[in-house]
Amino acid sequence: MHINILAGGPDELLPNLNEYKGESDIWVGVDRGVYTLIKKKITPMIAFGDFDSVTEEELTIIEEHVMEMKRFKPEKNETDMELALNWAVEQKPELIRIFGATGGRLDHLLANVQLMFKPLVEAANVNIFLIDKQNILSLKGPGSYKINKRLDKKYISFIPLTLEVKGLTLDGFKYPLNNRHIYIGSTLCISNELISDNGTFSFSEGILLVIRSND
Repeated sequence: MHINILAGGPDELLPNLNEYKGESDIWVGVDRGVYTLIKKKITPMIAFGDFDSVTEEELTIIEEHVMEMKRFKPEKNETDMELALNWAVEQKPELIRIFGATGGRLDHLLANVQLMFKPLVEAANVNIFLIDKQNILSLKGPGSYKINKRLDKKYISFIPLTLEVKGLTLDGFKYPLNNRHIYIGSTLCISNELISDNGTFSFSEGILLVIRSND
């Protein structure tokens, strides 16, 4: 099972959502993202939000199309995205994709990136990807990973999100590394590229933000 979550980020930054529609996929709308899904003829199974970013007319359309709505007051401890992601992780899917979570306010972007920490440190065994038209982001804990070339996402960056990432090794990359320690704030691993159809990266301690992007 795959769960796709659409938040209320700018429409112009969204990829083609039809490319992510599968028979067993579950769609979740967050606040204005619910209305965006309906406009794109995708019916969300469940919606989360305080819906302060939609008009009364748009809210009526949402209520007509969505069977299960989780409505919250604007004054709450969690963002709408956090509530939606917590629900998604509880369903124990193989994969969660988050769309509409970049662009606009930087505080929301940084918060959405950090939301991927909790499932990782709690070993929820679910792959989470934050996706927009230009980027695919994921968090990785210690281990060894295979990565395949994508013509539409040429550049691959590795950014430490802990004070230190130990033992980073990059094989099959234009700029290889061998057992290198990198520290938060380092730009050493920005804009790398694969030199063949696939490569591997591994490290022994820390958390890496992996970003695949195009110009």
